[in-house]
Amino acid sequence: MICPPRYGFLNFGKRIESPLVRTGGRAYSPGKHMGMFQVKVKVANPAQPERFFEEMFWVDTGALYSFVPEDRLQSIGLKPLRSRELILADGRRDRRLLGEALFSIPDLAETLTCPVIFAPSNSLFLLGATAMENFGVQADPAEQRLKPIAAVIGGYLASRSR
Repeated sequence: MICPPRYGFLNFGKRIESPLVRTGGRAYSPGKHMGMFQVKVKVANPAQPERFFEEMFWVDTGALYSFVPEDRLQSIGLKPLRSRELILADGRRDRRLLGEALFSIPDLAETLTCPVIFAPSNSLFLLGATAMENFGVQADPAEQRLKPIAAVIGGYLASRSR
């Protein structure tokens, strides 16, 4: 799933700098009221790391994959590897291309390869759950930051030994 319906502000046809959610006739900023926040991410081509861009990404724990406008990925020479069937925020199904990019998050001082969906041009930039797991972080909406978590290895086996 790219983005759950509760994030109604996502409009895959337009890039929105200050997203608004309309609920019960009131408009408000998700960043203030829903714990939504952004982090700076450097996206680079693994085959040519000198080709990159930096952008503010919305942290989206409801999205499995990170979502980046295809024109930005193409501008750094990134090529898709395969396609994936996705469910969009409005419930529509869509098949989108998927590739791999180097993600660097300055606050974490780390660079890792992460799967990325080639989103329609002018879409929002979303940092998905797979990238967060790769970095070993979780979203802390109260403090509006990514915070490290301990990785669980063999969780099923560990739970059986108790």
